Amino acid sequence: MKSRLVKLCFLTLCLCASVVNSVRAQGLPIAPPQTVGMNAAKLNQIEQLVNADIADKKLPGAVVIVGHKGKIVYRKAFGNRSLVPTVEKMTVDTIFDVASLTKPVATATSIMILVEQGKLRLSDTIGKYILDIDDEQAKRVTIQQLLTHTSGYRPDFDLAEKWTGREGMLAALKKEKLRNAPGARFVYSDIGFIVLAEIMNGVIAADPSYKEKSNVDWGNYSEFSARSLFRPLAMNDSGFAVILNSPGLPYVKALVFGFGSRAKSPGPERFAPTENIKGQNSYLGSKYDGQEEEGETILRALVHDPTAFRMSGVAGHAGLFSTA
Repeated sequence: MKSRLVKLCFLTLCLCASVVNSVRAQGLPIAPPQTVGMNAAKLNQIEQLVNADIADKKLPGAVVIVGHKGKIVYRKAFGNRSLVPTVEKMTVDTIFDVASLTKPVATATSIMILVEQGKLRLSDTIGKYILDIDDEQAKRVTIQQLLTHTSGYRPDFDLAEKWTGREGMLAALKKEKLRNAPGARFVYSDIGFIVLAEIMNGVIAADPSYKEKSNVDWGNYSEFSARSLFRPLAMNDSGFAVILNSPGLPYVKALVFGFGSRAKSPGPERFAPTENIKGQNSYLGSKYDGQEEEGETILRALVHDPTAFRMSGVAGHAGLFSTA
């Protein structure tokens, strides 16, 4: 059943991708499926599939949207977006932690904008932009290899090592060694996209033509994405949730920004919660060692990915929030 839902979500993404060139600020119009050559009976099978998985407790709820030929032909919310501490019904405008969709939606697209502008080349190497790396072979990895997951980096950092922030990430990257020769194997790597965002940060910071720059180390990448993608495309509910670190309790305060052209970001009540801090801290070798009560805090409008969480919620591989 899980695989069916994954296939369904993938199909939805593919169908929605076909309407990108038709996007307008007011959103896509809703139309009967038959008017754009789609089978309404087939689309109606979605409800049975999703509700079956909800009944099997494989997910609390979902939003499914299907677009074709510039029109929305199916849009429906199912189940709940929250179960604890309170039950909340799912809505079609629920904002989700879209996790690794950060890679193609924000990072890869922003990188290609910089390529189009002549600020980067696909043949540029990591070593051109990040000098302090111990592995000489890693310095020769190209932007194209990072984008296509053929860099040779492993999937993610070992989070058994306690580090936080951009400086902590750079220290981990400095000693990270390639597991394969560049270009030799496809290995899906978060590290590769973390590096891409770091390269972007440097390019933007060093270029006098970019007048809008962040006053924080990690901000150039997220602000570039908002300025170059989310706002021009009227992606009003897409952006990063920035964690304002406070010693020992980095998750207590969060500031959501970069959501389209809105003067005010959406409130946390529209965000689908994911997991508690204790559970999140059990991934990739990490272990939660804080107080039990704090560990039960539910992540809401705070990134779930543990590596991105350490990086204040803004990273090249994860951290983006958006609606279906």
